[in-house]
Amino acid sequence: MTDESREEKEALAKWYVVHTYSGYEKKVKANIEQMIQNRGMIDDIFEVFIPTEEYVDKNSKDKKVKERKLFPGYVLVKMINTSDSWYLVRNTRGVTGFVGPGSEPIPLTEEEIMSLGFKGKALPPIDLEPGEVVMITDGPFEDFMGTVESVNNDKRKIKVYVSMFGRETLVEMDSDQLAKI
Repeated sequence: MTDESREEKEALAKWYVVHTYSGYEKKVKANIEQMIQNRGMIDDIFEVFIPTEEYVDKNSKDKKVKERKLFPGYVLVKMINTSDSWYLVRNTRGVTGFVGPGSEPIPLTEEEIMSLGFKGKALPPIDLEPGEVVMITDGPFEDFMGTVESVNNDKRKIKVYVSMFGRETLVEMDSDQLAKI
């Protein structure tokens, strides 16, 4: 498969939470990665991740920086949810199941992924500049037109002046609630 089509498939992949036996996270990660290679599933399962954080160990005399798991007993898997990928992950030694109702895994939302501090691919910058006219496509101001006041690429928020009852009102919108005119 070409690099372009692999990147396109990876863009469709979502992050899922897998429950493991506590203390087996690294072993599960290694097992899943090995099975991906052995079974040729590199186009369905893209990444296995254990969320960790660094901290200063105050008990030691040298104040060593150590690493600990944020969510003991859990591993994140970026994959396209097919019956084959589900089966491979679910039947890995040390995995007790996916997080979700019954046996159906539920993908993480963009907000949940960002709150975990992912250093993955950065989102593209918002293609709007202050002074541009936009149409609001969602929310309480749907179908209103407004003028962009400021753009915050980090939070994916845009401040827009909207004319209501003859007065300009500043509202903050998500980037996906606006369309460039």
